[in-house]
Amino acid sequence: MDLNKKHVISWTLFDFANSSYSAVIAAVVFPVYYVNVIVGNDAGLGDVWWGRAISISMAIVALSSPLLGGIADYSGLRKKFLFIYTVLSVAAIASLSLLERGMFFEGVLLVIAANIGMEGGLVFYNSFLPRIAPHEYQGRVSAWGFMVGYAGSILSLLIALPLVKAGQFKDTWLMVSLFFALFSIPAFVFLPPDKGGERSVAAAGMKGLRYSARTLREIWEKREARKFLISYLIYEDGVNTVIVFSSIFAATTLGFKPQELIYLYLVVQGTALFGSFTMAKPIDLWGPKKVVVLSLLMWTSVAAAAFFIQTKGYFWLLASFAGLGLGTVQAASRAFYTQFVPEGREAEYFGVYSLTGKSSAVLGPLIFGYMSTTFGSQRPAILSVAFFFLIGLIILFFVKGGGPNISKIYK
Repeated sequence: MDLNKKHVISWTLFDFANSSYSAVIAAVVFPVYYVNVIVGNDAGLGDVWWGRAISISMAIVALSSPLLGGIADYSGLRKKFLFIYTVLSVAAIASLSLLERGMFFEGVLLVIAANIGMEGGLVFYNSFLPRIAPHEYQGRVSAWGFMVGYAGSILSLLIALPLVKAGQFKDTWLMVSLFFALFSIPAFVFLPPDKGGERSVAAAGMKGLRYSARTLREIWEKREARKFLISYLIYEDGVNTVIVFSSIFAATTLGFKPQELIYLYLVVQGTALFGSFTMAKPIDLWGPKKVVVLSLLMWTSVAAAAFFIQTKGYFWLLASFAGLGLGTVQAASRAFYTQFVPEGREAEYFGVYSLTGKSSAVLGPLIFGYMSTTFGSQRPAILSVAFFFLIGLIILFFVKGGGPNISKIYK
């Protein structure tokens, strides 16, 4: 299979589009706005409600992903489902502009809908990777997607900065909605079209339900795939918790203002883009396992160090360093998993991958919120994240596979 540039560019542009949600809504501006303005975080209640919103939405995505992945495979409707989930997320993001102080429950519902649309759509987005990139390029194309995504995060944050400075938060949510919708269009135009399946959606759903259970059993019986997914379940919990609570930690514990958070995250996205660019080819040359191991060693150190940090300056340095491994660990993990995926069953297998990754996002935010309220401080909560990385790393050491995708003769 040749590398089709049109497919690759449109695929990476979808990451560019949805990264506006990841940066502004999920990570930097909206979490702090929701916790401090919509809910109020004097007693840690904002942390609790934000953790619930993320955990509930991730649980729904996790439980539905294998079923929907099976539907996509057997009905041939990958692109259609990606479109439906994208529309859901875009509409929910725009509706955040209707929130007023005290509407914490309505905020939870909208965040759940937006997150389901975003994260659920990634099941179908990820399943395109083996279809648009030959085996020897999958690590690099995966990393390119994250790299372009970080560029999208940077641009959306730069657009959001003057709006946040002016206190125009509702306009900020509308901007993200438009950004997501506009830059996702190339994916729906240029990615490989849906293949007319032999079954209707209902029939495909029934078969998808049966085969989802079969796929779970099949993967569980594959010892190395099973060990990888257990490891991924644990360390991805740490990654997801850092993403959804890092800005809240910086604002609540260290006193970062909203515009300072944007500047901080711009630096993090810049270093993350550099890390993804630098490590794109090594994922194929060294093998994704080595890259994941290096990233987890770094993340364990970062989470442990965050416990002791008292000043904004040191947090700036730590966050900049952490960004280097942000996209790398996720790109390498996705490339590692493709080595276990049989041809023609990409969406089904990536449904299980999403089930694992999103299930990991259920426990971490709940633990963070619980520890924050129990100890009256976010420091023990952030320290707990280090254990997710460390345990996942230990299990990963015993996984066979994850070797180079490129023969040494291509060096």
